[in-house]
Amino acid sequence: MPGGAGPVPGPSGWGPSGREGPDTLDSRIRQVDIRENAKLRPVPGLTNAGLTLSGIRKDKVMLLENKTAVIYGAGGAIGGAVARAFAAEGATVYLAGRTQERLDRVARDIQANGGTARTALVDALDEQQVDAFVDGVAKRAGRIDISFNVISFGDVQQPLMEISADHFLQPVAVALRSQFLTTRAAARHMIKARSGVVLTFGGSGPQTLPGLGGFKVALDAMEGLRRQWATELGRNGVRVVTLVTGGILETIPWQTEGREEIERDIQAAAHLNRTATLDDVGHAAVFAASDRAGAITDATINISAGAIVDY
Repeated sequence: MPGGAGPVPGPSGWGPSGREGPDTLDSRIRQVDIRENAKLRPVPGLTNAGLTLSGIRKDKVMLLENKTAVIYGAGGAIGGAVARAFAAEGATVYLAGRTQERLDRVARDIQANGGTARTALVDALDEQQVDAFVDGVAKRAGRIDISFNVISFGDVQQPLMEISADHFLQPVAVALRSQFLTTRAAARHMIKARSGVVLTFGGSGPQTLPGLGGFKVALDAMEGLRRQWATELGRNGVRVVTLVTGGILETIPWQTEGREEIERDIQAAAHLNRTATLDDVGHAAVFAASDRAGAITDATINISAGAIVDY
């Protein structure tokens, strides 16, 4: 979380995402002739390593090829960024949310870049809607490989001595109910396949700020739920991982009161000369959801540029 005073963005960021496309670095790399430019001799067996004698490998390794991902809050900044990143790495993404226009915007971006995306209006707090959505995806796709819930909490941020009991408890109840329902729905199918990844966003940590109401408490509670799910699902090959940032400047609307101060606080808290970006979140989510992170579960992947201290 950012240091100093000021509001803290919820898991889905500060507003709808822009139209960032997936990373197309591989498609922009110019093929280089190793033998001419580097004056190297052909190496026996080089083609067996996945390279060609003419230079850089031409086939892109798709980290999530043939994977099926469901994303709640997919129309928001974080959800949209992760959906684009998943699709760019070969996953078929099912975008769930409560605002069709936002979901369609993300789906169009993905499809324009050659990916596959489908949308559905789903209230992630409604048990029947969540179960029906996930069961429908599993029936159509034949599997659920990744579940990512990044809906907003609707939190009210006030000092504890000023906030009402209902407003204090609201983000805690929303976070726990939604994360429980979406994880359980996906886990039913993941257990049968003996594989799958559940991602959460927000994380915890020893730091907090005054005036956050129940927001930070909700994040701490989510970490407790993550640990419980990881313990119970791990024997079935299902991993549960949290992604945490210290705030993402791109997601703060220009009209936000105190925007410049919030940006300064986020930048000051980072140990690097930069802060996390939406691309960073997307790349980290891809790795966490891929088989390359197969030994990572019941853990936090910290992409806060040092702003959040591990413990």
